[in-house]
Amino acid sequence: MSLDKFPEDFLWGGAIAAHQAEGAWNRDGKGISVADVMSGGKHGSERVITAGVIDGMYYPNHDAVRFYDHYKEDLEYFSEMGFKAFRTSIAWTRIFPKGDEAEPNEQGLKFYDDVFDECIRLGIEPVITLAHFEMPYHLVEAYGGFGNRKCIDFFTNFATVCFERYKHKVKYWMTFNEINNQTNYKSDFALFTNSGLRIHDDSERERAMYQAAHYELVASALAVRIGHKINPDFKIGCMVAMCPIYPNTSKPEDVMLASVAMQRRLYFADVHARGAYPRNMIAYFERKNFNLDITDVDLDILSKGTVDYIGLSYYMSFTIANPHDNPQFDYDESRMLVKNHYIKTSKWGWAIDPVGFRYALNWLYDRYQLPLFVVENGYGEHDVIKDNTISDDYRIDYLREHIIQMKHAIVEDGVEIIGYTTWGPLDIVSAGTGEMSKRYGFIYVDRSDDGTGTYKRIPKSSFDWYRNVIATHGDVL
Repeated sequence: MSLDKFPEDFLWGGAIAAHQAEGAWNRDGKGISVADVMSGGKHGSERVITAGVIDGMYYPNHDAVRFYDHYKEDLEYFSEMGFKAFRTSIAWTRIFPKGDEAEPNEQGLKFYDDVFDECIRLGIEPVITLAHFEMPYHLVEAYGGFGNRKCIDFFTNFATVCFERYKHKVKYWMTFNEINNQTNYKSDFALFTNSGLRIHDDSERERAMYQAAHYELVASALAVRIGHKINPDFKIGCMVAMCPIYPNTSKPEDVMLASVAMQRRLYFADVHARGAYPRNMIAYFERKNFNLDITDVDLDILSKGTVDYIGLSYYMSFTIANPHDNPQFDYDESRMLVKNHYIKTSKWGWAIDPVGFRYALNWLYDRYQLPLFVVENGYGEHDVIKDNTISDDYRIDYLREHIIQMKHAIVEDGVEIIGYTTWGPLDIVSAGTGEMSKRYGFIYVDRSDDGTGTYKRIPKSSFDWYRNVIATHGDVL
C-alpha cells in the first residue's frame, strides 16, 4: 500500500437501511416489523410505539422513499457517483413475515436477488446487514423479542436462508446494526428497535437489556459460524455505534467515568471480536446481581464465532461528567452527558467532531487489531430547493473534514480500513425521529414529514463533489 493514499481496493460508497428507504411495508408478503409500528416524531420528541398498526396513525416507514420501486433508478445514480460498495439491509419480515415460519417468503427473496443482481451489473459490491432495527413485530408480541432465548433460533434460521440464497452475490455481511445503542436502556426507542423489548418496570430495564444483548451476541456468533461454513470466503462483521466518550475535565472522577462508559458501550465489540466477556463486565453483572442466563454452551459458541471485521457508525463524540452521587462510576447515558464547549453541534444537538473520528478509528484498531469498515458517517440537515437545485456546502464540509481525518488514520496511524459508506446516499426517513426533513443524502427525495410529495429524485451539489472524491480516490476533497 502506498504510504500517502487510500488503499487501492478501498470501498467508497453509501449506506441505507431497508425500513428507512424501501416502503412497500405490506406488499408481496412482507410482514409487520418493529419499524412499522413507530409513528413520526421530531427532535426532542421520541416516536410513539403503538400496539400493532393502528388505522389513522401516520407511520413514516410504511412508504419511506419507495426504494422498493425506485431501486434501479437509485442504483444508477450511485453508479454515476462511482460507488464501489452499497450497504443496505435485508428486511427480516420480507423473508419471514412473522419471524417464526418454517419456510421463507419467495417474493421477498426474489426482491433482494434483483437488487443484488443490479448492484453486480453496475460493479457495486453489496454490503449487507441482517438485522437493522427490523425485527418482526410478531416476535415481540408472541415471544417478548430478544428477551426470549427462542429468538436465537429464529434469527439464525433467517441468517442461514440469506447466506444460502446470496452466497454467490454478497461477500460482506454484518449481523446486528448498532447493537450497543441499547446501552441507553432508559430509552423505550433504544430497547424496542434493538431488541424488541417493551419494559414497563424501570427497575428491570438494565437487566433486560443485558439479557437480550447476550442472546443477540450468541445469535451473531452462531451466524458467523454458519456463514463461514456456507462460504468460507464470506467476510462477516459486527456493527457498533462508535461514539468516543471524553471526560468533561481532567478531574480524576470524570476520567474514570469516561473509561467505564467506554467499557459499557463497547463491551459488545469485545465479545464479537474476542469471543468472551471482558472481566469488567462480569464483575459488573455480579455486583448488580443480574443473574443472567449465560450458559457454558453459550460461552463456547461465543469463543468460536468471532467476527472478521468491525463495522462502525461515527457521527459524534460524547462528553461526560461524574455526578456527586455516583461513587461507583455507574454509567447512565440519560443523565451524565454534557456539552463539549470546544466543538460545534448540529441542529439536532449532535457534536461535530472530525478529530474524534480519527481518535475513534485508532481506539478500535488498537483494541482489536481487526480491519475496520466505516459503514455510516453523515450529516443530517434541512435542505432548501432553489431553482430546482440544492446547494449543501455544509454537508460537503462535514464529510470532507471527516474523510481527511480518516485518511490521517490510515496513512499516518496505520489503521486498516476496508471502506467508507456515507449515511445515506439519498434522503431517507430518520430512524430516531421519523422525519424526512433531517436529510443526509447526495440525492434529494421530494417527500415531506407528513408523507406528501412526488418522490422525485434531485441530485444535490454534494453529488458531484462525492463523485469527484471517488474518481480521485480521495486525493481531491
